[in-house]
Parts: sequence; C-alpha cells; structure tokens
Amino acid sequence: MSTTSTARRLDVTGMVRVARERVVARIREAEVVAAALSAGRNVLLEGPPGTGKTTLLRALADGAGVPLVLVEGNAELTPTRLVGHHDASRVLVEDYRAENFVPGPLTRAMTEGAILYVEEFNRVPEETMNVLLGVLSEREMHVPRFGRVTARPTFRLVAAMNPFDAVGTARVTPALYDRSCRVAMGYQDEESELAVVTAATEGPADLVARAVRTVRITRDHSELRIGSSVRGAIDTVLIARELATVRGHEGIEDATGVDAALAALTGKVTLADGAARPVEDVVTDIWRRAGEELGKA
Repeated sequence: MSTTSTARRLDVTGMVRVARERVVARIREAEVVAAALSAGRNVLLEGPPGTGKTTLLRALADGAGVPLVLVEGNAELTPTRLVGHHDASRVLVEDYRAENFVPGPLTRAMTEGAILYVEEFNRVPEETMNVLLGVLSEREMHVPRFGRVTARPTFRLVAAMNPFDAVGTARVTPALYDRSCRVAMGYQDEESELAVVTAATEGPADLVARAVRTVRITRDHSELRIGSSVRGAIDTVLIARELATVRGHEGIEDATGVDAALAALTGKVTLADGAARPVEDVVTDIWRRAGEELGKA
C-alpha cells in the first residue's frame, strides 16, 4: 500500500499533450495510461507487437519530464542483470564496495525516478518477476553488499505483454495484476494505420492502401496463426519504392509489389499448424487479394 503514499503525481496534462503530438490515433490509451501513471499506479500494457506501445511510453515520459529506461524481457533477464552487479575485476582489488557496483536498469530507474518499461514481460523468469513485485510493494529493495535502494517518487513500472504469443512465455501472477492497472492496446483501425504508414513512408496513396490492407488480411487469415503488425506495411512500402528505383520503373509494378511484400512480411507472420502451403505462397495470394479488394472499392 506504500505506493500511493510515496509516489509523486506526474504532469498528466504534459503527458497527454506530447502524446497527441507524436502518436497517431492513440488518444484514449494515452489519456488512460497518463492518468494511471500520474495517480502513482504501475501499468500493464497488453497488445501485439507493432501497436505503438513503446512510442506511446516515450511520448508520455517526455511529457512528464522523467527518463524512460527500456528493458527487453527474455529468459536471460536474471535478477542480477535487472538489479546490477559488482565489477568483478575491481572486487578482486578493492573487495565489495559501493563504488564498484554497476547498477542495472531497475536500480537506475529507481534512483533516477524513471519509468521502467519492460517489454515482453511474460518472457521474464519467475525469480526476476518476484524482484519486481517486491519493489512494487515496498518501493525499495536491498542489494547484497551494496545496501538499500529506495525509489524516487516519480518511479513507475510499465510492463508490456503480447497476449497472443504463448510460446516461451510464463504465466503472470495475479499479484502483478493486483499491483498494476491493465490497459489493452489492440490493432488500430484501417484509417489510423493508413495515417501511420503514410507518415512513416510518405509513400503513394495506392501503395500505402494496398500494403495496409495486406497486413490487415494476415491477421485473420485461416492459414496464419500470427499476422503482421503495421510495421509490415511500412516495410513493404519502403522496399517497394526502392525496388522500383533499382528496376527503373516509375510506378510500382505488380511483380515489384509482390517481391516487396515477400521480403517485408514472410518473417513477420507465422503459419498456422497444419498449413499445407509455404508462407511465400500465402503472402503472395494475400497481396493479390488486397489489390482485388481495393480495386472493387
């Protein structure tokens, strides 16, 4: 219960203002996350990759005037890597001293009053999760042979998870949900994704529309278990434009679009179990289907 009494309000107005300037069509989520952080809460963001979670957090941190410390969640994120360690070479000469402690991202975030953003949180080992849960409860931790680390009032944790990918992930305990506020960030609507890709690529409208429609089809395709995020559309547009230049074409011919889509998307989608065709065939058909749908529109 100490989080409320020791956390300091963040500038919710500044956070939302910067988010509105930088993030496309995420105002509702920006307002909710900003309000939760300002109220001293920690946040669990749930959503697939490529939905703007990191972009949103960067904008909110800048708007609040606090640092953002990013951590990639994976099986290698041990408590020592998260908290920090003593420099082994210096320990041999100096013994264990505070001066030879190398702070990890959690320690840095606590002492700087930063927002600690842990991506792919459900890939973090259980013992590392337990360290974070202890900090959320007490806003301090004891580091052996270093001492007590106390979180500054602006310290917050934001953990992100992809709820659609269960491979290599761990179950997040109810204790984390109890100490956090959950905000879902799903895929944006087609109009918003068109705006995102246009802003990122400045590509021609017809190419942007086809790339966006293609990635949206991948998300509900019967032969794919996991579809592409909007990053797939951005990459398709950028590659297609460069490929057209290489081939000496003024416009984007169909073969160029197919090759760009294959390069951009085949590594971003996952075939469904039992799918009989190679991923290249599936992506090629989806690209052509997107063209047909837009031609009829």
